Amino acid sequence: MTTVTPALAPPRWLTPARLDRFEQVTIVILWLLLAKRVFTATNPFAPLIMVAETAVVIFVLIRRPTQAISLKLGDWLLAITATYAPLLIQPADAPAALQWLVPLGIGLTIIGNVVQIAAKMFLRRSFGIAPANRGIKTDGLYRIVRHPMYAGYLLVHIGVLMLMPTMLNLVIYAIGWWAQILRLLAEERLLSQDPAYRVLMEQTRWRLIPGLF
Repeated sequence: MTTVTPALAPPRWLTPARLDRFEQVTIVILWLLLAKRVFTATNPFAPLIMVAETAVVIFVLIRRPTQAISLKLGDWLLAITATYAPLLIQPADAPAALQWLVPLGIGLTIIGNVVQIAAKMFLRRSFGIAPANRGIKTDGLYRIVRHPMYAGYLLVHIGVLMLMPTMLNLVIYAIGWWAQILRLLAEERLLSQDPAYRVLMEQTRWRLIPGLF
């Protein structure tokens, strides 16, 4: 006979409202530190970093509260790593040998910012960091991929890495995207409990990159 161990209940103090506030305070602090680094940097393209990260902060601050949020420590660690890692980027100058990457990097950063901001406009106050159901969106960019905002982030981060190609930035983004993919999968496990999201999964096949993932 197999004994099933019940899942441990979260402590009483760990509520969605407190987790929301923790996210908001922490992301504002990291954004301020990033802003200081960006506006004292010698790389003229450093301010491009602030577009995507400022949009994240704004939507975190105005999002709709929810009770349908994951309270699993693992899900939160992934969400924190994926969201906060890009805020640790160091705005270094590109070596002369890699200056040919600059135009492509600018283009990818601009396109990525347009995509991620457009996705946020569809989400509006349904935006969040940790896996949560703040309402299902099925129109616009969500007809192309199920996570267009993350697709925009991917383009931005590739572009920024071309503009500021250091080993430290590569490691930061690699760690961030390892967590981002796992976070995306955790998010889908939560959202798939909603019949509306299951319909979206049938209508929109790809999660992040059409034809690949």
